[in-house]
This record gives sequence, C-alpha cells and structure tokens, in this order.
Amino acid sequence: MYRIAVVGDYDSIYGFAAVGLDICPVKDREETLRRLKQLAEDGYGIIYITEKAAEELGSGLDEYLERRLPAVIQIPGVSGNTGAGVEGVKKTVEQAVGSDILFGGVGE
Repeated sequence: MYRIAVVGDYDSIYGFAAVGLDICPVKDREETLRRLKQLAEDGYGIIYITEKAAEELGSGLDEYLERRLPAVIQIPGVSGNTGAGVEGVKKTVEQAVGSDILFGGVGE
C-alpha cells in the first residue's frame, strides 16, 4: 500500500497529520526539492504540495509531474494560493473524460 505525504509550510500542512498523512514542513526551495526527491525514492504514492511550495520549485517540479508515481498534487495553503491546484485537477479530469467538467462539454 502506498503512503501519502504533504509538503509545504508548517501552518498549511500540520492539520493533515490528524488524518494520518505524513507531513513534511519545508522552508525553502532547496529543502523542498530534497524532501520531494526523498519521498519519491521512499515509495510514496501520493505527494500533496502546497501551491506556494510548488511555485517556488518552478521547473524543478516538472520531473515529478511527468511521472505516474508518485502522483504530485498541488493544494492551496494558508497563503500564496495561485489557483494552480484547481487548474491541475481540472486538466487531469479533462484528459480522463475528454471534456471540461466546469464549463460545459459533452451533451450541451
């Protein structure tokens, strides 16, 4: 069974520990890259990352987004939200069902 981790600033992720997810608080780009690499190598299946942390990684995140595992999913944090998390989920659903689920699609 795959494990799930959450990466980002402590204030944004500490609540995830209450539901049994592994939390990985990070403070800067280098620490985030190290932690992401470590989690991927340790066999995590899903890694949630705050939008702010993902934005700081820039192209450093691309390698992980192209992989099947671990699935890296952006989530909003307490600050620095960009909407990238919602956009990423929307794109994935569009690829899966072939339609934009929020703004029309098949059957309209």
